[in-house]
Amino acid sequence: MATGLRQVLRQGQQLVMTQQLQQAIKLLQLSSLDLVSFVEQQVESNPLLEFDYAPAEGAPPVATETPAVTPAGDGDAPLDSRYDNVFTNDDRDLAPAPSADDGIQSLPASPWTAGSGGGESGLPMDASSRLAVPTTLRSHLSEQLGMTVDDGRLKMIGRYLIDMVDDAGYLREPLGDVAERLGCRVADVEETLAMLQQFDPPGVCARNLAECLALQLKDRDRFDPAMATLVGNLEALAEGRTEWLKRQCGVGDEDFADMLAELRALDPKPGLAFDSPHADVVVPDVLISRRGDGALGVELNADVLPRVLVNAHYYAEVRHASRSKHDRAYLSDCFSNASWLVKALDQRAKTILKVASELVRRQDGFFAHGVSHLRPLNLKQVADAIGMHESTVSRVTAGKYLSCPRGTFELKYFFTAAIAAADGGESHSAEAVRHRIRELIDREDPKAILSDDKIVELLLADDIDIARRTVAKYREAMHISSSVQRRRLKAGR
Repeated sequence: MATGLRQVLRQGQQLVMTQQLQQAIKLLQLSSLDLVSFVEQQVESNPLLEFDYAPAEGAPPVATETPAVTPAGDGDAPLDSRYDNVFTNDDRDLAPAPSADDGIQSLPASPWTAGSGGGESGLPMDASSRLAVPTTLRSHLSEQLGMTVDDGRLKMIGRYLIDMVDDAGYLREPLGDVAERLGCRVADVEETLAMLQQFDPPGVCARNLAECLALQLKDRDRFDPAMATLVGNLEALAEGRTEWLKRQCGVGDEDFADMLAELRALDPKPGLAFDSPHADVVVPDVLISRRGDGALGVELNADVLPRVLVNAHYYAEVRHASRSKHDRAYLSDCFSNASWLVKALDQRAKTILKVASELVRRQDGFFAHGVSHLRPLNLKQVADAIGMHESTVSRVTAGKYLSCPRGTFELKYFFTAAIAAADGGESHSAEAVRHRIRELIDREDPKAILSDDKIVELLLADDIDIARRTVAKYREAMHISSSVQRRRLKAGR
């Protein structure tokens, strides 16, 4: 057989990812804030693009910024969920919440008339003098460190420890690791930490909850032996072993009740009075409303959609005045990019609306009756229904929010796993099953606490076929204690 080089002509198909196609995919997955930032950059760099500030016809009213709803069980765990009942009871929340004014100076009443643009002397106002700077926990501790410590070595260790304090006011870094990293003795670190623990607010720089409470009790001169025993057995307190604790502390019912009241009046997270995290606020991309005929209306929130125009008149004028080939090519590129951006934004909006409409159609039971009526749903079902690829649906639902009378939800919230029905009928949504488990536990009789096996039986009666280990997994994800812990807790009340 002869060997050698030869030319062969073959025909094939291949998808070429052009730059504009890549940009279109990027636009689809951007959140509303990132999209506005991207469009602003394009308007700044393209002389033919400009924002359209005219109100759109039939635009929905301005959407109020609403905190995103976190489904039960999906939020972050508290400092230690075992001790939640230590700081709460049926009547009031005994863990003091930080005030809205904590650490924030209020703005003084303005001596200038609105719109005057200057002060009483006619000089322009200094913006920096009008802004209130919130006091952070670290700046508050650093200020006390500067006024208390003169030793440069201890001050250096103190600054490092302050930087390691988390928002709740706790120091999680082992002291041995700190000493090794700074190249100093552990005794020096312990000395510095003991000094920091005397700073305001009481309880700051503690290494665990027990130490935090002990520091606050010492500040109030209430850390007697009985209270020290109680603080040293917080786990037993969380489990509701009150009789055992009374014997250990050597106190009666009345004294023990007073000790509990003092303990609950303390702040388990003293640092939040300064670095209190603000709730994440989102602006929904899609608005859902109930129409007069009872049907659900789906529309885009026009306030989060940047609208741009191509200035064709300016393009024609400048192109007519251009003489060089390079200038004409540059203008053509600008015009092409501007036209593409307008079409891409329009296509993005239509795609989001199409996906959201399909989600609302398939999850109509949720909007009418609540989370217990969520249906199992995956990306492929929606993609097949609207004639798109699963990856496109995934990009559309990432970082996009939907506002309805029940709250504001991320679009991905409506995609839930399926749990089989006991009789082989329609499956149940995993989120709806979690909601049902929480309902059963909330309504349980204190004298007949439901075990995981009993919950399985009750769910089976509701035509939900689920294993005991799955019930335990869902219960733990929602930070619900076991039946043994709940029995001890409710028996101690």
